[in-house]
Amino acid sequence: MTIKRHSMAALAVSAAMVAMVPQAVHAQAKPALKKEAVANVDARAKLVQEMVDSIFSFAEPGFQEFKTSEYITAILEKNGFKITRGVAGIPTAWTATWGSGGPLVALGSDIDGLLGVSQYPGTPTGKPMVAGGPGHGEGHNSGMPLIVAAALAAKDVMEKNKIPGRLMIWPGVAEELLATKAFYVREGMFKGVDASIFTHVSRDFSTGWGDMGNNGMVSVEYSFHGKTSHAAGAPWAGHSALDGVELMDIAWNMRREHLPVTQRSHYVITNGGGQPNVVPGEASVWYYFREQSFDSVRNLYETGNEIAEAAAKATGTAVTRRLLGYAAPNYGNRPLAEAAYENIKAVGMPKWTTDDQAFARAAQVANKLKVQPLATTVAPLSTPETRGPSMGGGSDDIGDIMWTVPTITIRFPSNIPNMIGHHATSAIAMATPIAHKGAVAGAKAVAMTVLDIMTTPSLVTRAKDFFNNVQLKDAKYDPVLTPEDKPAIHLNQQLMQQMRPQMEKFYYDPSRYKSYLEQLGIQYPNLNTGVE
Repeated sequence: MTIKRHSMAALAVSAAMVAMVPQAVHAQAKPALKKEAVANVDARAKLVQEMVDSIFSFAEPGFQEFKTSEYITAILEKNGFKITRGVAGIPTAWTATWGSGGPLVALGSDIDGLLGVSQYPGTPTGKPMVAGGPGHGEGHNSGMPLIVAAALAAKDVMEKNKIPGRLMIWPGVAEELLATKAFYVREGMFKGVDASIFTHVSRDFSTGWGDMGNNGMVSVEYSFHGKTSHAAGAPWAGHSALDGVELMDIAWNMRREHLPVTQRSHYVITNGGGQPNVVPGEASVWYYFREQSFDSVRNLYETGNEIAEAAAKATGTAVTRRLLGYAAPNYGNRPLAEAAYENIKAVGMPKWTTDDQAFARAAQVANKLKVQPLATTVAPLSTPETRGPSMGGGSDDIGDIMWTVPTITIRFPSNIPNMIGHHATSAIAMATPIAHKGAVAGAKAVAMTVLDIMTTPSLVTRAKDFFNNVQLKDAKYDPVLTPEDKPAIHLNQQLMQQMRPQMEKFYYDPSRYKSYLEQLGIQYPNLNTGVE
């Protein structure tokens, strides 16, 4: 894979020139239609709460979202969507389609949880529901309820007013492993899509366009193959695969000192051998390589491959590798972002109660985090000028779709400021009124933006023009993923076989309880910080 790009300076100049070009104000859907969509979302606030709480209770990690997907698709199927399951060779992946004629709009959000972050919701202090179990410490339980509510609200308006158009809802499976969206694209799942709206949980309410500063990423496991022997009786007869893994890790850490500061790389040893008195014949290590551009991600990956080969030669072992995931850098579509931002401003932030603010403060105090109230104003539109230069960081495989069709991400306010990402603190609010209200607000903005797209042909035209003539001017999507690579659907399977029986005891029953907190016997707001 080769991506041609100008220098960073040239890109900055290009972005500045784009920003200076006057952007025609897009014609919006009629106010009456948007008002109707907002009312339709409000009418589904109870459904949003039940979905947010239910998916939180399922707490399924990547590739094991079976209960979650079954639950969501049943709701969509009941509401007239056609479900196609097992897309792209991934058992928990699916599409839900509805409509005819008009533009095709894709709506998506992630559904997977994280390992080891089980947490009672509505409890400021750390308290796992299942010791060592997975949980929603990223808040992915809230995005798909938002999308479902938005889609149903827009669908009702379109049916009532005979507005042509099509919707395709899809789930971000195993996003925390960055392991599926590149496969979706490879399998042609987004062929014919005119515009794509993605959502992600946040503490703010925002969207943006241009290079979003996320790092692209390659996820790869290196397996070293040696020769077993008695570690004491005949160590000379063996070749340690673990030595190969350890030597690679040492060499990588030395090389890392001389890499650009924008890169991020990290690893875990997934197999270190069986027992000390047997020279390990098999060992493996799993790496994430992250960088800002297509070329730099590829270069980082190739450097890792070279070091793995060198470590194998030095230890008398052999090494093979398996690509487990890929994520392209993120790039938002300007016309879609500007349209969505107008709707975000129209919706505004949720009306937080005194209890909401008190609970947020209690969670911050209990975990010794910076105290900051829940935001009461929407964030500014994020642009290349307002963001400034990026020094690297996290990744999100929505980038693969962003480089395939015009796409934006809408961030919605369902979490508490200053919680730690990929940590139990980020699960504390995710089945509370804070999460519910943020998802309802986000659903209104998405539904209104869908109607803009469906009723404004010029918006679709401008979005595609930006995609083809600005975004793709100096780069194109050409991932590391090869036709031979397959989704890593084996991941987390054994863990869930062990954990699921314990987790099932905590599944939410909305037919018996008004909320998950009520089912768990947790009074809201719980202000017990554990601090004297």
